[in-house]
Amino acid sequence: MGNKRATSTQGFLLYGAWVVSLVATFGSLYFSEIKGFIPCELCWYQRILMYPLTLILGIGTFQNDSSVKKFVLPLALIGGSISLMHYLEQKIPGFGGIKPCVSGVPCNTEYINWFGFVTIPFLALVAFVMIACSMIFIKSKKSME
Repeated sequence: MGNKRATSTQGFLLYGAWVVSLVATFGSLYFSEIKGFIPCELCWYQRILMYPLTLILGIGTFQNDSSVKKFVLPLALIGGSISLMHYLEQKIPGFGGIKPCVSGVPCNTEYINWFGFVTIPFLALVAFVMIACSMIFIKSKKSME
């Protein structure tokens, strides 16, 4: 009985992470393709790390395969780190000089600023953290046996 419950929890965590990646992917496409916001360099790096998660987590969810954790967790942690750096660059003036954007839209541009702190990099950070936490709570198949 405990194994069935663990499998159910695994499936829920996979499904939840997949939904978060879908919302993040379609949200970024909405901001750029419908609202016309031009992504900066750091936004592109975050997209490069988020978009494959949608595919990997989708496959893992429908095959109920928690082994995707080994692929998803590194991508989510790296993406979250880039999102955090990007958010700090937007909100803390001293972070702007770490790696200045050299072409296109400056990385400290805030297209949205909901409630005074919710920007696009913040939304990406929340998505990466939610996905990473889901993967951390998924137990490996070895520990379930």
